[in-house]
Amino acid sequence: MPFAVGLTGGIGSGKTMVAELFAELGAGVVDTDEIARALTGPGQAAVGEIARRFGPQYVTADGALDRARMRKLAFEDARAKKDLESILHPLIRREAERRVANSTAPYVILVVPLLFESGAYQKLVRRVLVVDSDQETRIERVRRRNNLPREEILAIMASQVGQAERLRRADDVIRNDGDLAALGAQVATLHRKYLDLAAEG
Repeated sequence: MPFAVGLTGGIGSGKTMVAELFAELGAGVVDTDEIARALTGPGQAAVGEIARRFGPQYVTADGALDRARMRKLAFEDARAKKDLESILHPLIRREAERRVANSTAPYVILVVPLLFESGAYQKLVRRVLVVDSDQETRIERVRRRNNLPREEILAIMASQVGQAERLRRADDVIRNDGDLAALGAQVATLHRKYLDLAAEG
């Protein structure tokens, strides 16, 4: 199994941007959010399971998961959230494992937003990298990106492991305050570190 680093961070911290910078330097990137989107796209197996469990109203006309409607249900109904996770998480993990195992890159960045919450990926990664930003910066990024109201963003944040706990459990931390040059420099430093660690086996 290739050397894998688990990349995580709270919503809006900039995980995708950091992963893209690592990819530009030659790292392999496996993103569990991207896998989840693929598994819930038009005609995918997970969509049929979701329709059976929750009803056809959670599927769009083109046969994909209605993400906005499902997100609303999952936040209002803890049981529904658990049922959705029981369908998706095993499928996502299997595909993530397959992609990591098949990577020919010197090391792999495995992007798992809920790395600490799920506990399902700890054995796949050798180190944990946390992307960190202050809360107001994160709220503004999510608001611009997803057009969500502040209350909903705060509810998502409240459902995730707290910032202090994430930092306590991190092996490495990247600070993302919106300065792209500073971000790139931090990524480059860690890239060299991970190449060395991967070479050591």
